[in-house]
Amino acid sequence: MTVWLARWLGPLLLVSLWGLSAPASLLRRLGEHIQQFQESSAQGLGLSLGPGAAALPKVGWLEQLLDPFNVSDRRSFLQRYWVNEQHWVGEDGPIFLHLGGEGSLGPGSVMRGHPAALAPAWGALVISLEHRFYGLSIPAGGLEMAQLRFLSSRHALADVVSARLALSRLFNVSSSSPWICFGGSYAGSLAAWARLKFPHLIFASVASSAPVRAVLDFSEYNDVVSRSLMSTAIGGSLECRAAVSAAFAEVERRLRLGGAAEAALRSELSACSTLGSAENQAELLGALQALVGGAVQYDGQAGAPLSVRQLCGLLLGGGGNRSHSTPYCGLRRAVQIVLHSLGQKCLSFSRAETVAQLRSTEPQLSGVGDRQWLYQTCTEFGFYVTCGNPRCPFSQLPALPSQLDLCEKVFGLSALSVAQAVAQTNSYYGGQTPGANQVLFVNGDTDPWHVLSVTQALGSSESALLIRTGSHCLDMAPERPSDSPSLRLGRQNIFQQLQTWLKLAKESQVKGEV
Repeated sequence: MTVWLARWLGPLLLVSLWGLSAPASLLRRLGEHIQQFQESSAQGLGLSLGPGAAALPKVGWLEQLLDPFNVSDRRSFLQRYWVNEQHWVGEDGPIFLHLGGEGSLGPGSVMRGHPAALAPAWGALVISLEHRFYGLSIPAGGLEMAQLRFLSSRHALADVVSARLALSRLFNVSSSSPWICFGGSYAGSLAAWARLKFPHLIFASVASSAPVRAVLDFSEYNDVVSRSLMSTAIGGSLECRAAVSAAFAEVERRLRLGGAAEAALRSELSACSTLGSAENQAELLGALQALVGGAVQYDGQAGAPLSVRQLCGLLLGGGGNRSHSTPYCGLRRAVQIVLHSLGQKCLSFSRAETVAQLRSTEPQLSGVGDRQWLYQTCTEFGFYVTCGNPRCPFSQLPALPSQLDLCEKVFGLSALSVAQAVAQTNSYYGGQTPGANQVLFVNGDTDPWHVLSVTQALGSSESALLIRTGSHCLDMAPERPSDSPSLRLGRQNIFQQLQTWLKLAKESQVKGEV
């Protein structure tokens, strides 16, 4: 694939959902890097630069109301979407709507993974919709607080409704064509909620790695990380988990020593800021947690800098003479590998720099929307990863109060208001018992986010699929020869579920019920 095409494809969202401290920012960039890597793979995209170039996706823009809940407010913004008509049979063919989440949505969203891989079997039109306030779908006026009040999952769902109606007219879609939503991570939650709230418009949804339960203190994330580090099925072991604990204990010991030991630590672990303050130390420790958590969250995915097996190999001395290696040395090597892969100079910044960056109201031209996503965690979801229980192999820093402090310092939102917002989100959507029918929840048991999703069927039409050794949104990635049997079976199950739904839709068409 030529360089220009690799760049043109842009990022498709598979980022981490952590609340946005500097550590969480690292995880988000890991996810963005993996998506860009996968999208630049000609094998994964199945694109050509020859005659098939005519089949490349088209970009479009929809005019959407900034405040769809206020009929007297006529302000609007342009929302980007992508279309792949390559397989569309027209007439009564289904529409596969891929929802974007907390970042840019590129044309690869309609060309790779599912739903694109599923479209040929049913002659589906594939459309993807970028989330408001992310990518290039940012309203005029920047990211001031007065603007951000129009950023929420409820606003995003209102966009889905108006987009579905506008796109139906634009592409002359039959009123009997079933619309099926797809999404991964936060966008997976949106896909499930779109079916929940608008069943007359969305016929069914596939929700991958969807954390439908909001939570303030997400300590369960590190519970899964700890368990996965011990899983022999993905290259973990009891020794590996012990080595992680030993490495973090050594980092904390050197921080306590201060002076030369602290200065050497700063250099060895690529911290851009001094480590004299407790806040900056917490930033570094949190970034190291994110590095290990990222190896678990994205285990086995194309483009991931480290798998669990590779990380454990580093921490345990790579199988050579371990007397000349320590877990701390292995952690240092892991940091170097990840930073090199991401093209970053530093693992962590100072807390003051983090706050200053998040306060910036200028939209970023590319990449993930850090300020926007922090706002959504502060006003809807929480998702603050902590390490407070004894099973956690990391440092207990950063603690929940320091993460909630970002909401206060950046947006002036109190810890109490964040807790109330999380409770309200679960009340509105139903948490892990949303009650939506014709939704398939797909998760991997290695992914730390699966504990906030639906992993067991809640009824005959609210299905769940848990893929053994699967990581975050792995089912959405392009197929590879190295895919595990459990992943292949999982994709077969998704195909079969779609087959069932579309047969039901066809029967409804005959009866005139759609």
